Amino acid sequence: MLHIDGSQRSGSGTVVRTAAVLATLLGRDISLTNIRARRQMSGLRPQHLKAVEALAAMTGATLAGAGVGSSWLQVRRARAIRAGAYRWDIGSAGSTTLLAMTVLPLALYADGSSRFRMTGGLFADFAPSAFHLRHVVLPTLYRMGVRADVEIVRPGYAPKGGGVLELTVRPVGARLSALVLGEQGRVVRVWGVALSSHLEDRRVSHRMADRCRRRLADAGLDADIEVVYDRSAGQPGAALAVFAETDTGCLLGADRAGAPGRRSETIADSVATMLLEDLGARATVDRHLADQLILYAALAEGTSTYVVPAVTEHVDTNCWLVESLLGAGIEWQDRVLRIHGVGFERSRAERVVRS
Repeated sequence: MLHIDGSQRSGSGTVVRTAAVLATLLGRDISLTNIRARRQMSGLRPQHLKAVEALAAMTGATLAGAGVGSSWLQVRRARAIRAGAYRWDIGSAGSTTLLAMTVLPLALYADGSSRFRMTGGLFADFAPSAFHLRHVVLPTLYRMGVRADVEIVRPGYAPKGGGVLELTVRPVGARLSALVLGEQGRVVRVWGVALSSHLEDRRVSHRMADRCRRRLADAGLDADIEVVYDRSAGQPGAALAVFAETDTGCLLGADRAGAPGRRSETIADSVATMLLEDLGARATVDRHLADQLILYAALAEGTSTYVVPAVTEHVDTNCWLVESLLGAGIEWQDRVLRIHGVGFERSRAERVVRS
């Protein structure tokens, strides 16, 4: 059995999700202790619990210690990764996108195509947004051989959640390909989405879009931001996301969710600043994509290379996990990250169960 101290590195839910996924692909049992020990609300939260329950549903794994607030967890692998149609409700505003990013790498090595319908939060602080998943993460992973699509069925915000996200995934043919993004290049397109639910009377979407366009225009970027007013969500809420594409194929994004007392203009300023900072750092990925790519680059065949805006604790954590559990090679040169992938094959995921 593999053993991981969940308080190490970022000490976040990233340790739980990434370690559990890697152990599952390797056909190994895993024990995690001190889960989120340094966080204000330590232990498993509903979104972390649902992630490991989803993993168990796809593989027939046995879970021990799986409960909200639990500081330890054991996952014992039982069967091959099963494709199918799955539905999960986090039961809170916990992130559906983090749940999607847990099941996506598993579904790539399943025995067929899968569809996942997830209910919870789609836009919240400290979690990837559904817009970022749709416009940055999946298009970038497509270049590595990932065939997946995501649909926002209904927005969902803190504190109620109730949003619905659908993810469809086809298994990888054999191996993922390495990704090389060595130069940022020239920005050729900037676009975005300004979404609000039940807030049309306050013109929230227009205010976010107008302010963000002005901020980006001051920096020489002409942004096409779509204004969307929604009435299907279970509560009022808002989210703004903007994206930039360069002539070398880089995709960078920035986003922020609304919150009580958070003005539309404050959201717009924050989003514009984040995108401009990452572009100004000459990065080839944004601050969120930087850590989200690591698992796939480690599984791929060959050496992936990209420039990060900064070495965050999540980047450090995922590098540590793929190096120590999977055996991928990690090299740093300033902010240039090189990941020597192990060339993980779909057939290997099938063999580890039979053996």
